[in-house]
Amino acid sequence: MAGLLVAGSSRAEPVLLDGIAAQVGTEIVLISEVQELAAPIEQRMRAQGAGETDIQSMYRDALERLIESKLIEGVVKRLELEATDQEIDNAIFGIAQDNGLTIEQLQASVRSHGLTVEEYREKIRGEIERSKVLNAMVRSRVRVEPSEIEALYKKRYGDQRQAGEEVQLRLILVGAGPSAMRDIETACRIASDAREKIVAGEIAFGDMAQRVTDMNPEQGGELGWLHVDEIAGWMKQPLATMQPGDISPVIPTAFGCNVLQLVDRRTFTPITLEDAEPMLTAELQQQKSDAAYLEWLETLRSQTYVARYGAYDEAVRIEQISGKR
Repeated sequence: MAGLLVAGSSRAEPVLLDGIAAQVGTEIVLISEVQELAAPIEQRMRAQGAGETDIQSMYRDALERLIESKLIEGVVKRLELEATDQEIDNAIFGIAQDNGLTIEQLQASVRSHGLTVEEYREKIRGEIERSKVLNAMVRSRVRVEPSEIEALYKKRYGDQRQAGEEVQLRLILVGAGPSAMRDIETACRIASDAREKIVAGEIAFGDMAQRVTDMNPEQGGELGWLHVDEIAGWMKQPLATMQPGDISPVIPTAFGCNVLQLVDRRTFTPITLEDAEPMLTAELQQQKSDAAYLEWLETLRSQTYVARYGAYDEAVRIEQISGKR
């Protein structure tokens, strides 16, 4: 059974009579469930100029996510892995703590995003139960071998430097040239004005960088920690005499005018296998778990009756699914 549309004109808001989008075992996925999940995403995609093909694909993905949820729900019931109210309470308390919120403030935030507290609890319930299924069916069977950790370590850190110094930098770059639509004199004047305000204490370097830099404005010009052997040649001379907190003079280059801030210096310490092992193990564990989950899910699909109906049978027709003509 497919959904039916009734519309007065090509621009009218149609009335959707609900129907079945898919059957998963003895469970069903309603067209209205697909719409509820996909409609907010569609709105954002259309605002960004997405085409019908992309939106069709998104609706298809939304249905597959709901089918996956039904499959997981079936496993939860069979293995009796239902989340308890206490587990949900503990998870919500942890989320509130991690975000520096009280439970009341978290609930207010939830409501501001268009969810009721009960809907939010059901969302958390689903996440807990999915995690339980993953632990029972996938993660417990995944093993990371020492040889795999060593191979990833060599790939990631095999060519790292063994000594030297690192500097933590921020940069204001005011670009010049045709792409920046300003000449070098204009760029240097902007950079000089910015530097004067920073040095005078009128504004922090990062805040000024957010206003004027053409590189990493959203990070306040942060370049992070760089080994001194890796920094650009034009940076080395001014940095040689700078101390943490110092601001460089305006530095003209072929691509614009620059102001550097030396945040800190430290001796470079190579990352050992022992240092990296926990992070690399977790990364490999996640990669293997993701792959094993997809394989397990495909096996579960093959063992479960799954049928898609109406507009979802074969190709998704956006005019039927999203309420557009």
